[in-house]
Amino acid sequence: MIALGCDHGGFELMQEVKKHLKERGLEFKDFGTDSTASCDYPVYAKAVAKAVQSGECEKGILICGTGIGISITANKFKGIRCALCHDCFSAEATRLHNDANVLAMGGRVVGPGLALKIVDTFLDTPFSEEERHKRRIAMIDEK
Repeated sequence: MIALGCDHGGFELMQEVKKHLKERGLEFKDFGTDSTASCDYPVYAKAVAKAVQSGECEKGILICGTGIGISITANKFKGIRCALCHDCFSAEATRLHNDANVLAMGGRVVGPGLALKIVDTFLDTPFSEEERHKRRIAMIDEK
């Protein structure tokens, strides 16, 4: 199950992502927003982060205007590794090296064609399981 969340700046792109996920036969839970009316991105970032953190959803996808604010918010949650990606190389690398569990994108930064390729890359790339990457990920949660 994939947790989805966006604000007004990411709403239109999220509609494309949802359509694409349906076409791929992937289940998702939409945490909103449900229109282009101005709203606060932290509400949706928190909902997605909590769903992934609790195990209700395996991964998450967040979209706001730039992807910055929504990714900053999600990364406040222990165990969430949200990566802001605007290219396929970053989406692949963050899965391989960081075992990122939430993807963030900017609806005003990346177009739908590229965004769907980024989503596919993020969802289809497994974590490498290499010891050096496991060690580094463990260091992220250290205080």
